Amino acid sequence: MTERRRTPASRRERPAKPALTREGIVATAVALMRAEGLEKVTMRLLAQELDTGPASLYVYVANTAELHAAVLDELLGEVDLDPAEGEGDWRDRLAGVLTSYSDMLFEHPALARSALTARPSGEHYLRLLERLLALLDEGGVPRTQAAWGVDVLLLFATATAAEQSTRSQATDAAEEWDALTRAIHGVAEKTHPHVHTLAASLLAGPPEDRMTWSLQVLINGITHTSTPTPAPTATQDTDRTDS
Repeated sequence: MTERRRTPASRRERPAKPALTREGIVATAVALMRAEGLEKVTMRLLAQELDTGPASLYVYVANTAELHAAVLDELLGEVDLDPAEGEGDWRDRLAGVLTSYSDMLFEHPALARSALTARPSGEHYLRLLERLLALLDEGGVPRTQAAWGVDVLLLFATATAAEQSTRSQATDAAEEWDALTRAIHGVAEKTHPHVHTLAASLLAGPPEDRMTWSLQVLINGITHTSTPTPAPTATQDTDRTDS
C-alpha cells in the first residue's frame, strides 16, 4: 500500500488574525480583568490572549500602567451621568454621579486601588470631568475652586471604593470590625473622654449614608473655601516697579 503524503496547508489558507488596534487591546484587557481580576492584566498575559508577542502591544500601549489607566477609562463609561442632567439640588446630583463612580470601582477592588494612582485621559474620563465641573458651575462655585475641588471629590470617592471593596474581600473583615467595636466601647472615660462619649456615633450609620454625608461636607467646603492667591511672578514684580 502506498502511503499518502500529507500536503502542508498554505499560510494563505489559514484564517488571518484580526489586526491589532488600541481599542481591541483595551477591550480584551477589560474582558480579562472581568474574568480574572486586574492582577492578571499584564502585557505578557494580554499578548497570549491576543495570540501575539508582548512587543507588538507596545506599539499601542506604552506600559502596564497605561494599560490599567485605559481599562479604568473604559469602565468609566458605566458611570451614571444622568443625575447631572436631571432635576433637583445640584449638590445632590453631584453626589449622585460621584456615588455611581464609587459604586463602579467597588465592583473591582484591584481597579479601585489602581485608580488611586492611575491617570486616565480618555473620552469617558473627560466626559465625567465635564459633568462634574458643569454641576459645580451650576452651583456658582468659582472656577479655580471647582477645578481644584473636583480633584478632591474624585480622590475621596476613589479612596472610599478602594477601602470598602478591599475590606469586603478580606476573610477576617468581621473579626477586625468586632475588635474595633470592642476597643472603642471599652475605653475608659477617664483616659479617653471624647471617644467614650461618642463611641456609638463613631461606629453608627450605614456606609451609603456616611458616603453621602461626606460628599456633602466636601462639596460645601469647596463652595466656601477660596484657593490661595498665587504669589506674583518676577515679571509681575518688575512690571509693578516700572509702572
